[in-house]
Amino acid sequence: MIHTDWVTEQESVRVETSFHEFDVAYREEGAGDSVTLFIHGIPTWGYLFRDVYTAANHAVVPDLAGYGYTDHLGEGGYDRSIRTQEELLEGFLDELGYDSVQIVAHDIGGGTALRLAAHSPERVEKLVLSNSACYDNWPVRFIHGQGQPDEAREWTAEDVDEKFQFVFGEGTYGDEDETFVAGMKAPFLERDRDLQAFARNAVSTNSNHTLEVSHLISDIDVPTLLLWGGDDILVSTEWADRLASDLPDAEKEYLNNAYHWVMQDRPEAYRAALEQFLD
Repeated sequence: MIHTDWVTEQESVRVETSFHEFDVAYREEGAGDSVTLFIHGIPTWGYLFRDVYTAANHAVVPDLAGYGYTDHLGEGGYDRSIRTQEELLEGFLDELGYDSVQIVAHDIGGGTALRLAAHSPERVEKLVLSNSACYDNWPVRFIHGQGQPDEAREWTAEDVDEKFQFVFGEGTYGDEDETFVAGMKAPFLERDRDLQAFARNAVSTNSNHTLEVSHLISDIDVPTLLLWGGDDILVSTEWADRLASDLPDAEKEYLNNAYHWVMQDRPEAYRAALEQFLD
């Protein structure tokens, strides 16, 4: 699936947080009482899950604040941290009328999911974490190095294209998937105002926001699957091991021949694991 086909099927809903208002872009497919919320990370968007989201009977795949095709309604900058993403997703679920969901989350989406499960356990039925931000493992060096808004003001479309080519072209296992790379780049390149979005998203990553719920992880007692790219050098399996030791009801599955973008590197295996674990 090319990214334009994905965007064509997106809907939007207006969500208010404490300080900002957003038109949240999302894709919803399927039916049934068990709803699965897919949460992407940085610098991706909902299209990351294009090959695996239909493993859920009823999938909801939003773009987070500052990512994809979710639009900020207002002037000036805004907080894009996982603290804001948590509040955004709570409001998003309220607007859609879903009291509780299963969650599949990757990267900082995982950090957001941990916060949501820690603060609002009644809203989380099951949890799948993939190569997740947690404890003090974030931001990784590459992302931290992008978070310089002053420098980013000078970025051109060519600069952003080069960064994304590196992250998603060279950062996947095996041959480059041009469709995937083009899809990941698109939201940042299609609108001039989004050229600096990558840097603004990066500077919003802060380990304080995961550390402040670290002591609550042992209270997250929902069934949890740690579905990890086994060869990831950004967020290695040692973090999954630590989560497994703290979470009361967790199991681990490491997919070999997969880096950080595990659902891209091993889509069939990732999908099969979801089908087995989710309701």
